[in-house]
Amino acid sequence: MSRSFTVTARDGAARAGVLRTAHGEVQTPAFMPVGTKATVKSVDPDELHALGAEIVLGNAYHLHFRPGEELIAELGGLHRFMGWDGAILTDSGGFQVFSLRDTLLAADDDGVTFRSVYDGTPERFTPELSARVQERLGSDVAMCLDICPPAGVPRPELEEAVRRTTAWAERQRDLPRAPGQLRFAITQGGLDGELRQRSSNELVALDFDGYAIGGLSVGEHRAPMFDATTDAAAFLPDEKPRYFMGIGDPEGVLEVVARGVDMFDCVLPTRTARTGSALTSEGRLNLRNARFAADERSLDEGCSCPACSRFSRAYIRHLVNQQEILGLRLLSLHNLRFLLDLVAAARLAIERGEFLSWKGEALRRAKGVDE
Repeated sequence: MSRSFTVTARDGAARAGVLRTAHGEVQTPAFMPVGTKATVKSVDPDELHALGAEIVLGNAYHLHFRPGEELIAELGGLHRFMGWDGAILTDSGGFQVFSLRDTLLAADDDGVTFRSVYDGTPERFTPELSARVQERLGSDVAMCLDICPPAGVPRPELEEAVRRTTAWAERQRDLPRAPGQLRFAITQGGLDGELRQRSSNELVALDFDGYAIGGLSVGEHRAPMFDATTDAAAFLPDEKPRYFMGIGDPEGVLEVVARGVDMFDCVLPTRTARTGSALTSEGRLNLRNARFAADERSLDEGCSCPACSRFSRAYIRHLVNQQEILGLRLLSLHNLRFLLDLVAAARLAIERGEFLSWKGEALRRAKGVDE
């Protein structure tokens, strides 16, 4: 039985649970707003709490370069630095290194060499450095450095990613941690079921605190991605938390929850806001559309976020079209609240034993896109 995670309800493969961290309990399924550079763009920590967030994500790659983990440690750690007293998960930097492929110079069994996205200077990440950065940041959940290949690479490249990811996880397993810090390993294997099982078996044998499903949502088609998620979750221990890296649209979130995933993150709510779009229970609204120019309704009926409780679609459209910062903030607050509410409702449906019927109705309503 995991000391840090408990499954409290099940409905088919979907599960509700509690992740216990050094900065409080996190109810799962849990959506993690992305605060890459120690901030969820345009949203302050009190607002995040009010929206219902219990855990946010920071990124070791970006924080290592700006402002540096030693400075953050000197100032009391990442929680104090960013004024957030809830849980924080830090990504290892592996996704950034391999997604910014034009900056990659070399990868070997020891680590990776790449050009910094900030100033172009050659830099090196090793499993030990990634673990050290996250220890100094003081996050509640630290991710292992892994290799995340893009979609469609040949099988030998997937095999190499699996082999090296396991070897790196072995090196990170017993490295020093911040007080109470949990460490998750990341499975690889793309859409290849046999490789995904190999990766999972090797990492599960190392007995980490939790496991992420990596190397999906990187450009592959949705249907095979969901099929791979079903397989990947089934290979992971029932009593440990499962984290799907990088999914945040309503359909994607509900489909991975249905397959037994407990945690997920994505920049989509705030990035969508910056394009002038709102996520709603009846689909995505493009507020730039002229049909909203005199629309007195709130973004989403029944939503109590700051945008919906005070302002009309017409006003928010005006802000968006005039490039006013308040428009971006209101849409960010709304989109985060929408996803956090959706996940909270999914949890309640699991507890009632009605998840599949609730999910079907939620997705049916949300089929409208970019009105």
